[in-house]
Amino acid sequence: MAESMKAARLHKVGQPMTIDNVEKPVATGTDVVIQVQGCGMVPNLANVLANWQTWYPQMPLPPLPAIFGLDPVGVVHQVGDRVVGYQPGDRVYVNPGRFCRTCHACLSGTPQHCQYWTLGGYFGYNPNSLEMFRLYPEGGFCEYMRAPQDALVRLPDTVTLGQATRFGYLGTSYAALKKCGSLTGKSIIINGATGTLGVGATLFALALGIGKIYAVARGDDLLARLKQLAPDRIETFSNRNGSTAQWVKSLTNGVGVDLMLDTMGAKAPLESMKDAMQGVRRGGRIVNIGGAAGDLPVDVKWWMDEQMELIGSVWFTAADGLEMASLFANKVVDLSVFEPRMWPLAAINEAINGAASGDGGFTNYLVTL
Repeated sequence: MAESMKAARLHKVGQPMTIDNVEKPVATGTDVVIQVQGCGMVPNLANVLANWQTWYPQMPLPPLPAIFGLDPVGVVHQVGDRVVGYQPGDRVYVNPGRFCRTCHACLSGTPQHCQYWTLGGYFGYNPNSLEMFRLYPEGGFCEYMRAPQDALVRLPDTVTLGQATRFGYLGTSYAALKKCGSLTGKSIIINGATGTLGVGATLFALALGIGKIYAVARGDDLLARLKQLAPDRIETFSNRNGSTAQWVKSLTNGVGVDLMLDTMGAKAPLESMKDAMQGVRRGGRIVNIGGAAGDLPVDVKWWMDEQMELIGSVWFTAADGLEMASLFANKVVDLSVFEPRMWPLAAINEAINGAASGDGGFTNYLVTL
């Protein structure tokens, strides 16, 4: 008889999740089963569950009833008979990126280019994602989940549960900064700098040698807190007070900065992004990671004449995760700035509704098991 486990499941959009007894997964082949200890809570999950099918109907949610949960952390519970390098008891983060593992993109180390690319426990990118949801139906809001061995990131002992469940947002920022090229001595605009992605991007940019960060957000209090991370290397600006581009150019002799990272979330005003882009110098690079959607009217003549680069970056690889783990283990990046806010699995609906009630990107939200 199959064993059972507890899982929080969404049965219908607009209704609360319920705690159900469901079949516990079994590890076979190159898959592992993780005993989940905690899972990060997307601050915007309530909006995603309520509105995603209207906002982005081309990007499927998992078939209902579904187990969500984007950033699982736990210990290896069971390994398949073809797993190499992991054994029960290993403490890991489970990268939710799912992909076919057979196409050129996957074999080249760029799984985000795969036509099956999916964020398990969250949403997919096209109808092929339904196959990924079928193969790996568990997100992190359950006691046990099955995942491919190449999704695992071994965690340093120094990284706490609350910090580990932040890996998804940290990894998204880290991978995007890698696309910027060398940061040493460069300057960068981080648009949305006090949000969940923005604070992580600030920490990594500082650690990787950025010369100057021009941090842009709305709230003055959180901007002041961000500046304290490196007062001599961070300049802050509330875009409630005017044009980001004009502010940046006023501080750079009219030239602008080398790089820009846009971390604005879904339904954020695109005017903010467009304005900030004008603060990037000739030959600059702009990387978008936040999920803002809509048509962005860009003068293609400006794009050509100024030789600008505009890059989209989604999520990160397990290899990026291993690099981050090394940075954390060697104290290159200090995660102590994050404050955890936790709920037990039984309070899943309270957690969904309570996320985003903290201090911007300085607060971590997670469900514990």
